[in-house]
Amino acid sequence: MRADSAALPRPGRFDAVAPCQIRGRGRLSPAVVDVPKHSANAAAKLSLADLSLEDLESIRLLLRGGSVIDWQRLDFREHSDVDRFLRVNEFYPDNPGDMEQLEELRLDAVDYLNRNFDFTLPEDVAHGVPARDLFLIASRSGRARVWACVVLKVMHIIHHLAGRALSTKLAISDERVYRAVELKVMQVVEELRAAGHQVVEFEWSRKPKDSLVTKLLAKRSTLAANIYDKLRFRLIVRDRADLVPMLAALTRQLIPFNYLVPGESVNHLLSFREVVQSSDHLSHLETQLQHDQSLERRQEKMAAAPLNEFSGKEYKILNFVADLPIRVEAFTDPHEVSAEDGHVVFVLTEFQLADKETTVLNEEGEANHDAYKARQYRSVRLRLMRGQRQRRNRKTRGPG
Repeated sequence: MRADSAALPRPGRFDAVAPCQIRGRGRLSPAVVDVPKHSANAAAKLSLADLSLEDLESIRLLLRGGSVIDWQRLDFREHSDVDRFLRVNEFYPDNPGDMEQLEELRLDAVDYLNRNFDFTLPEDVAHGVPARDLFLIASRSGRARVWACVVLKVMHIIHHLAGRALSTKLAISDERVYRAVELKVMQVVEELRAAGHQVVEFEWSRKPKDSLVTKLLAKRSTLAANIYDKLRFRLIVRDRADLVPMLAALTRQLIPFNYLVPGESVNHLLSFREVVQSSDHLSHLETQLQHDQSLERRQEKMAAAPLNEFSGKEYKILNFVADLPIRVEAFTDPHEVSAEDGHVVFVLTEFQLADKETTVLNEEGEANHDAYKARQYRSVRLRLMRGQRQRRNRKTRGPG
């Protein structure tokens, strides 16, 4: 994808609007954007009692910034669960082309494992059942579960690499791809709000060029590839109790848990242990979770750190990054892309969630955005002028 030279739009926002209409500002939607009235998965309001073991594992992964490559199993109960997961990953179970690509990914993964590790895979896992069934095999007990997980992990990596490679081949501006992502996210958020989830505020923004430059000047790593918040969405729910159902709904309908970026979660709002203990249903599910206590402690400690070095001590947020899949047909003619290149690209997208009370507190004192920017600019100024300060110091000391 190539960068568009046009000015990036100002943030968009809605508070309470009619179903399937999102109000925004700037070039994206000067008045009202009509969001397509269809979705990969039907929206429904969730409560804690509705959450499955799959939901709980996904939420824990999101809160702590872990990786699915460390998982030992999946937790799908039936084909409808698998199909929902595939649709969130932009594989449509009723699309023969998508299912054929899933089979090709399995062949590539099996070939990789045989070529590099000389594994002897069970026949069912290697080719005996449809690739779609691997997700159920990986969710059930038995020796085949281990091998199904191994194959799915490699499929996951191969597909991600292909999507990343495809984005570099397409002569499409970032503007068109970002707009497709924005419309996709707006659609799902509006459906969740219409279903009864307590979304009281929703904003989206793209980081302007000056902000990108300032951020890179402030970071220890000055590589542009390490910026994850070029595209950001911010959801504010009514109460803190609404956060867990919202996270579950987002992973069911929008954000594939397998493409959450490991190590990029910041969580000041939800203790996973307290979430589990708040419900008898979740406490029962907790006994079935995959446990690696040493890994979990490290992940939780990392996620509890400040959002960044310039954030105020009182600033609280739930922040994570996902590489969102977007179908090529959402922003260009799919016939321009060969089947071998795949049908999706990935777009790094940052999500921020908070409850309304926390949001109000974040706008007070040292936690507010103006104070944050002042600290960041001060740091960049000092870094840029460091050589001048050193020369002044030498002149002050004089000859030894």
